[in-house]
Amino acid sequence: MIRTAALAALLATTALSSAAMAQSMPAPAAAEVSGGGGFATSDATDPYLWLEEVDGERAMAWVNEHNERSLGVLRGDPRYETLHAQALEIVQSRDRIPSPGFNHDGTIDNFWQDATHVRGVWRTTTLDSYGSADPQWETVLDIDALAAAEGKNWVYKGATCLPPEETRCLISLSDGGKDAVTVREFDRATKTFVEDGFVLPESKGGASWVDADTLLVARDFGPGTMTSSGYPMLVKVLKRGQTLDQATTVFTGQPTDVSVSGYTLRDADGVVKATLINRGVSFYEGETHRLNADGSTTKLELPAKSNINALVRGQMVVTTDQDWTAPSGQEFRTGDVIAWDLERWLADPATPAQLVIRPGEREAIEGLTATRNKLVVALYENVRGSVYVYEPNPAGEWSRTRLDLPQNVTVGVGSASERDDKVFVSVAGYLNPSSLYLADAAAGSADVVKSLPAKFDATGMVVEQFEATSADGTKIPYFVVHKGDMPMDGSNPTLLYGYGGFQSSLLPGYSATVGKLWLERGGVYVIANTRGGGEFGPRWHQAALQENRQRSHEDFQAVAMDLIARNITSQPRLGVMGGSQGGLFMGAMLTQRPDLINGAVIQVPLFDMLRFHKLLAGASWIAEYGNPDVPEERAWIERYSPYQNLRAGQPYPEVFIHTSTKDDRVHPGHARKAAARLEELGYPVLFYENTDGGHAAGANLQETARRIALEYTYLSRRLMDAPAAE
Repeated sequence: MIRTAALAALLATTALSSAAMAQSMPAPAAAEVSGGGGFATSDATDPYLWLEEVDGERAMAWVNEHNERSLGVLRGDPRYETLHAQALEIVQSRDRIPSPGFNHDGTIDNFWQDATHVRGVWRTTTLDSYGSADPQWETVLDIDALAAAEGKNWVYKGATCLPPEETRCLISLSDGGKDAVTVREFDRATKTFVEDGFVLPESKGGASWVDADTLLVARDFGPGTMTSSGYPMLVKVLKRGQTLDQATTVFTGQPTDVSVSGYTLRDADGVVKATLINRGVSFYEGETHRLNADGSTTKLELPAKSNINALVRGQMVVTTDQDWTAPSGQEFRTGDVIAWDLERWLADPATPAQLVIRPGEREAIEGLTATRNKLVVALYENVRGSVYVYEPNPAGEWSRTRLDLPQNVTVGVGSASERDDKVFVSVAGYLNPSSLYLADAAAGSADVVKSLPAKFDATGMVVEQFEATSADGTKIPYFVVHKGDMPMDGSNPTLLYGYGGFQSSLLPGYSATVGKLWLERGGVYVIANTRGGGEFGPRWHQAALQENRQRSHEDFQAVAMDLIARNITSQPRLGVMGGSQGGLFMGAMLTQRPDLINGAVIQVPLFDMLRFHKLLAGASWIAEYGNPDVPEERAWIERYSPYQNLRAGQPYPEVFIHTSTKDDRVHPGHARKAAARLEELGYPVLFYENTDGGHAAGANLQETARRIALEYTYLSRRLMDAPAAE
């Protein structure tokens, strides 16, 4: 999705009646309402603000002390070494499917990491070679060699090459995995960085090509040029040979915006059809402006909640996440996919649009891409996917056909060719190793080009889909993956995973580490498709926004209760896991229904929701959660904010919280303060902070394997041992 890309970088029956399933939130104690007197309801009442000093001497001493203790406990467990060896073998395995990206000339690029290339190598091959059993790769850039040569902890964050030749590229490099990147111009022909080429120092933001000598740049240009969310507020045109302070400002957003960015809308031949600027007013609302030849800008008539997805044979494809009346008078619904003839629409915004897709109540669009002549769409019904091909006729009307692919699985549309109508499609399931198909969207056919061997023994395992009833009666689907002969007596160690935000869907997928380190050992894996996600489209997400955030927490808790009611598991055997927004999920489960669980893996979490908007990128998420500076909104946030709702005398299990010092998206202070408060209240807690890794909590494969092994060692102690180890 073209327009979303900038913000996305900024960041997945029982006999009980609905009344019995309903859960009410515990009201805050009288001293802890929004009057400033409760724990951490103001800066003056938060004793752990010093833990927000990311590299502060006192804070890092605290981190190192907790790392030493927690690593001692978990790595001292006799299971850790085996789990670590298995995780390392999986993440460094060479028999993974190399993720393919079509170049304009039809060749294939891939970024690859393994035991030899820990940081990774950018490489290329032909399409025929890629489809062979032993592709012959040519290295474009070795990140390990570059890091060694420059003495840097480089993490590769991608490359953008100038169409159609694609010889000049902008490479983004992160120091240790941060979102902030250094951008450097690279020549693919010579495989060297361009002497005196474009170089942008470390900053959040990015750059895109206009032509060989011109960039659109959004970054930190100095004081007053970043939004309150910590993202760029200015877009400038930078010409070759200019310094950054000589670049021409073409657009200025507002300090309260999330971010601004610039990009070009090109046809399949790489010809620029429009130069556009995206103003992210909030995480979900924005404006698109056209940059005119004279340097002025024109705001385009699009819904505030919409995305420009593709340009197909002159038709601009847009999705809308709100009901909207177009300038033509046409009425469109939330979730619709619509299209205009771009040139006619730019000349006259009242040009009628064509409705391409209107998803049903339990349907959602999970991906769109364009080949040279077709629009390829991953369409899901009840969290199971199919791929359809849409094509405009000369009158602008769209027809559709279905690709010949396996059914009732997860499908993902990948890179598409600009030379013809070939597109890569991935197919996977919880027990089905991933397969990669090369589809011909014109012919409607698809052939397997790569498939993975099984990474764990799934013999006798099954996948079931159930529904839980949430507090307001809404049916919440969830998947259960387990051995078919498991006893239904509540004795099964069960890991419940959730995210529940930002319209991010949790779709069935093959996880070798979950299979090897959990399922094979008798564990049960559960995925909750709660509101807040995108499993049933924008409305499913919007049902749990802001004042309705508690609905998603109740959905997750309802799934836990349903698992226990079905005797799949019981409280001593049930643990939960989630990261980032999912870490907030875990905190809400811990503070609201600790009686349901015996463990929680809380990954790079949001936790202090009264201060989230003041930390790093937090202000950009006000559209998701609300604004704690607005009394009415603060009231609903405070009712569920985990940090403020931790209490003494509760049945909290020992939790495992981990974060990263170099996470410049979700502040590590959330995780640190959560652990400190739990300890103050007398609860056991395991805390680990990786000093590298960014929001993904792992700058390289060794760090990733260590994190995974620590998590499953903890889960083994809590859910498999009897009684749970302390």
